[in-house]
Amino acid sequence: MGRHVHPPVRKPSLGLRILGVIGELLITIGLVLALFIVWQVWWTDIGAHQEQRELVASFRSETETPPPSEEGTRGEGPPPSLDADAIKGSVNTNTPWGVMHIPRFGDDYEVAIAEGVDLATVLDKGSLGHYPDSALPGELGNMAMAGHRQTYGAPLKNQPDLQEGDPLIIETKDYWYIYRVTSHDIVDPSYTAAVAAVPGDPTATPDKYLLTLTTCHPPFVSNQRWITYAEFDYWMPTESGTPKELL
Repeated sequence: MGRHVHPPVRKPSLGLRILGVIGELLITIGLVLALFIVWQVWWTDIGAHQEQRELVASFRSETETPPPSEEGTRGEGPPPSLDADAIKGSVNTNTPWGVMHIPRFGDDYEVAIAEGVDLATVLDKGSLGHYPDSALPGELGNMAMAGHRQTYGAPLKNQPDLQEGDPLIIETKDYWYIYRVTSHDIVDPSYTAAVAAVPGDPTATPDKYLLTLTTCHPPFVSNQRWITYAEFDYWMPTESGTPKELL
């Protein structure tokens, strides 16, 4: 019987070997990108939501008594102002000076308001950041705030769902401040007039108590900004009760 001779094994060509290496690299890059997306979309939300629960709890622990559960009495006259010096000293420390309630986003919506709009120290913690040069509650002018629309808790994810007349309610240690949505706008990031004392007219002298929310638009592209404008409605001492919009 003759000996069976196996044909010689041909080595892959250089071109095929290069394609194989490229394919493995693409698979690895794809896995890394998938993990990054999971981290961005899912894990950062978990961390931010936990941070918010702790921040709101710490804010409430500093008040003498929790707000009563019955409807309070509206305050008379101009709204009282906050201690601006104390607040300005906490820029970009994520120390909450208030809590935002937006009934349109659910009964359990509570997000800390902190001074400054730095990404790492404020916005990426899930807080709403107050523009330091804008008005505070009780000051004539425009109180401007920023927040994420995707990832890191996404506190303003549903901002475009806000309707004219919807309440935006700010809880501070001593007072409630209730604003009503008036309009929306979509602008370029360079349009800083949206957060001016009189939105759209930086040279004008303010004569109203206003609030502006800014967030990225559209989600995950973020080459524009979604702006929501609101106007002050009324104020209420926290010791007197809770706004009817939250009951």
